[in-house]
Amino acid sequence: MSTDIGSVERLLPLRDGRTLAYTESGNLSSKTVILFMHGLFSIGDASQMESPVILSKNVRFVMPTLPGWGNTSPSPPSTPYRDCLASDMTALLFHLYPDSNGNDIKLYIAGTSYGTVSAQILYGAPYDKFPFGRCISDVLLCGALSPFRYHKGYAKSMTWKYYIVAGPISYYMPFNLISHAIKFLVVKHWSSIESVEATYRGLFDKLDREERKAFEKWCEGCGKVPEDVARTYVQTLARNKVKSTSKSWEGFMLMAPLLHSDWGFRPDALDEEHSRPRVLLTASKDDILSSMAYAHYLAANYKNARIKDIHGQHLSIVYQMDEVWAEFLADEQ
Repeated sequence: MSTDIGSVERLLPLRDGRTLAYTESGNLSSKTVILFMHGLFSIGDASQMESPVILSKNVRFVMPTLPGWGNTSPSPPSTPYRDCLASDMTALLFHLYPDSNGNDIKLYIAGTSYGTVSAQILYGAPYDKFPFGRCISDVLLCGALSPFRYHKGYAKSMTWKYYIVAGPISYYMPFNLISHAIKFLVVKHWSSIESVEATYRGLFDKLDREERKAFEKWCEGCGKVPEDVARTYVQTLARNKVKSTSKSWEGFMLMAPLLHSDWGFRPDALDEEHSRPRVLLTASKDDILSSMAYAHYLAANYKNARIKDIHGQHLSIVYQMDEVWAEFLADEQ
């Protein structure tokens, strides 16, 4: 068994001259694969998702960096994001399994927050665009976002901040002016890991008393010190945030257009074969970044979906993720 617990970034040259960055961990010989999509202002960093549950399942964990972030090239201007993503992930899986016929692995698709958009695009992609779609067993969407094109009430649950950043204002403002303004405001501050780390240093202090107790209990069960976990999390968050825009801001510039774009399918109109994989959604009523309304919309429109309630704010998934993985991978020995 070939095992790599580290998170060394690998660069895959693509046929169109672009580059795809990715990391992986777990059993690199396994034909059971978790393909995990990262969130906003991040990169593919498998070390973020180290879990005793994943290690015990003897699976291969692969975390690509999405187009326009970090060391992955942006999607070509003439190619829709959904087609670029499907092509990139197809190339990656054939690279990892060069003898594959495109139908002989077991594939789990997963994503968190903004990464759930890419996870859903792969889930619903036509098989001629993403042949490995036939291999999908289950889909995990943590703090999912819904397709704003079809979810008519998506903006009702947004805070004013996110209404401006990702809602109707950002979408209808010409020349993507909102995204350009945000970049102008933060680009200097995010140029160093130290400055970003200072901004997020008190992140875990925002947990309420119940959340803090749950976090400390989880740390105790893992044999970890809460302060060490918090410090490492913030350091990793800061490092990946800086890396995500170190070469280009194209990933962020695409955010609002992508959220409002055609993902290639309607959630309520997927055919029977595409609806076969089970979809597990996590949601919390206290999460202001990923409203429960999005999860409920998706659960009502995907034919094989269920919701797992998460207690606490957006950050609380950090110490509840082992429980989520255990439920998601319950069928794996």
